[in-house]
Parts: sequence; C-alpha cells; structure tokens
Amino acid sequence: MFRKIFLALGIILGAFVGLQAQDVKEPLHHGKMMPKNFRMVPITKAQILQKGEAKDYCPKCGMTLHLFYKTNHSAKVDGKVEQFCSMHCLVEEMNSGKSVTDIKVVDNSTLKFIPAKSAWYVLGSSKPATMSKVSKYAFGTKEKAMEFAKKFGGKVVSFKEALQEEKSAYAKEVKMIGKRQAMMAKKGEQIYKKMCKPITKKFKLASDAKAYITKNNLCNGLKGKALQAVGLYLKSIGNK
Repeated sequence: MFRKIFLALGIILGAFVGLQAQDVKEPLHHGKMMPKNFRMVPITKAQILQKGEAKDYCPKCGMTLHLFYKTNHSAKVDGKVEQFCSMHCLVEEMNSGKSVTDIKVVDNSTLKFIPAKSAWYVLGSSKPATMSKVSKYAFGTKEKAMEFAKKFGGKVVSFKEALQEEKSAYAKEVKMIGKRQAMMAKKGEQIYKKMCKPITKKFKLASDAKAYITKNNLCNGLKGKALQAVGLYLKSIGNK
C-alpha cells in the first residue's frame, strides 16, 4: 500500500512542479523513466540568501529551494530577505501587501543572484516551469538569453515583461496549484500516519513544518516529495 502511495505522489508532484518530457531522462525504480529535474543544482552550489531554520525551503509553497534553484528569486520583504522557488511565489508575496524590494533572480549563466531589473528572461522554453504553466529562466545578458532560447525555444523579454506575464496568469495558477496541493496533502496524511512520530505543534507554513520534522528527525529521515507532502498536510491542519 505504501508503495502505491509513493507512486501516486510522484504523479501528483510531477504535475505540480511542471516537469516536462523534453528533459533528459534518468532511471526510476522498476525500469521506469522519469524526467531529470533541469532546475536542480547540488545544494553546495545553491546560494541560500535567507536565514533561519527553514532557510532551505520556499516560504510560500514550502518547496526545497535547491531542487528548483534555476528559477529562484529573492527579495527583501518588510526589510527581511526571503527566497522563493519561482516568480509565482514572488508574486504571491507581492500581493500580500508587504513591502517587497530589492528583487533578485538566479542568473542561469553563473548560478549567482543578480538584480532582476537588469536580467533577461526566456519565457515558454521547452524546459520545465515552476509553479506555472509558462517557464521563466533568467540570464545576466541578452546574448545568453538568446542562446538559451535558440536551443530550447521561448521568447526573450525583460523582467518587467516576465513579471507582467506572471501577474496575468497568477489567479488561474492559484486555483490549479491549490487543487494539486490539496491532493498532495491527502497523500501526506497517509505518509505521516505511517512514518512519523506524533506532532502536536501547529504550522502555518509548509516550510516551517518541513524544517521542524528534519531538525527533530520525526519521520524516519523523510525527504523529497514525501517530505513536501507531509509538510503540506501539516500546514493544512495547522490553518484550520
């Protein structure tokens, strides 16, 4: 039964994070294949700008930052640095009414953060999107962005244009993501009951739940998709 839960969870998360078949394939258990996560970098190569116990996770959706690093953004939110897995989560914070300044994005040429206003984005390439239907990858120069677009397709635009694209699609994306997160949370409940020690602490954020679980080793070393699902489950009951 637990094996079935993980197989179903893999399908849900694959859709949730926008994995696409154009990515290079890598082996999966039982001879199956799944797309390699193009957005991922080793944690040692990821710049984590925010601080705190939950620094490795997006504060909006809870996803692990280095697994989606090539679409990461950061900003000062009411003066405190936050780091997001995607432009979608950045826009979510911008819509919160808080002061959002000093926006940065990962330059896919160097894997370093640069000011978003000076970046060039490739919209709608064949590489996977994060929290969106339209992929958005940023570069420090227009030339590098055009090279990427020539290889993988897509349109080269400014940060302002990329941000407008995301803002226009945001409402529809929220509905889509909400449904998928609810499905993941249900799977997370099953995983939690099977693998985790009882947790009485309440969480408003999946990122805080994941950090708490990891720090206290409450779920037998749970990682990746399964940990994300449990984090979403604990968030769902914590906000009731």
